[in-house]
Amino acid sequence: MPTDVNILSPSASWLLMAWIGAAALIINLPLGYLREGTRRLSPAWFVYIHLSVPVIAYLRIINQVSTWAIPPFIACALIGQIAGGRMRRRMRART
Repeated sequence: MPTDVNILSPSASWLLMAWIGAAALIINLPLGYLREGTRRLSPAWFVYIHLSVPVIAYLRIINQVSTWAIPPFIACALIGQIAGGRMRRRMRART
């Protein structure tokens, strides 16, 4: 019996991917906010950018989502980083 059989229906797997993508975005919002306040290419800057990667990888692996879903998850993480950074810039501009 093949071990890579998807036991989820196609709609359930898309819903699962949407949840993981949303988690990637939400996790990266505060990290992008923090990253915006650090010097570029500093150790803290790298930590804030890459801290969510193990969490997203864990969610993908534990839910048996295929590797072809990695680019959309990276896009969601990038959007979260950008949005978090913009939130910090807006907050700084208000004061």
